[in-house]
Amino acid sequence: MTLSAVMIVSNEASNLQACVNSVAWADECIVVEHGSSDSTAEIASRLKVKFSQTADWPGFGPQKNRAVQMAGGDWILSIDADERVTPALAQEIQAALAHADASRQTVAFEIPRMTQFCGTWIRHCGWTPDHVLRLFRRGEARFSDDRVHEKVVLTPPGIKVVRLKNPLLHYSYPTPDHYWRKLRHYSQEWAHQRHVRGQTATMTRAAAAAVVAFLRSYLFRLGFLDGAMGFAVCTMQAQAAFGKYFELYCLSRKK
Repeated sequence: MTLSAVMIVSNEASNLQACVNSVAWADECIVVEHGSSDSTAEIASRLKVKFSQTADWPGFGPQKNRAVQMAGGDWILSIDADERVTPALAQEIQAALAHADASRQTVAFEIPRMTQFCGTWIRHCGWTPDHVLRLFRRGEARFSDDRVHEKVVLTPPGIKVVRLKNPLLHYSYPTPDHYWRKLRHYSQEWAHQRHVRGQTATMTRAAAAAVVAFLRSYLFRLGFLDGAMGFAVCTMQAQAAFGKYFELYCLSRKK
């Protein structure tokens, strides 16, 4: 039983070393880089990883499939540069894979993810629990071709999915600026993806999406229990919902 940790990166100089260190127990680590303007590529070239750079950007799903194709392990662990595998999670993964191989189970694994926002762990708002399918046998899954919000597609469908217990730590938004930059990028990718499919949006749809997003995360998903930071997260989620539909609205007007 061998495990390949795979990640795609761009401008992750502040995260890459710590992320790779957290999966140093894996049999190999694959890093695929594109378009960095910082020292990400230089750092990756110094680390004990299998490193590749791509000239084009096909979107998150296809780029992750490129990383998976470079892997040689029996199992694939897909991880983002701003995530960390704790020692407890590493032990749980190793035990789960050993059991799956010994019992010849056809199985994939979801990992609970805990996200930190501006130094505060968010435990509600729809962010926790956040179970992400990241661990699967090579050849039994691939990422969807979506440019953003890609999903793991199990092949063949019907593979049993087991949830692990120890969380994957997600340091996605150390400052508000990180959030706004990611919001802009994801909004543009999301809108472009739907625009090429012929979808359109109205300003009314954008405004309604914002209101629904706030009410869902702050009230129904108990964001108010996270205090001031919970309110900030829910407000920004409303802005994200408005932003992506507004991007699509603008593309529709240009057409």
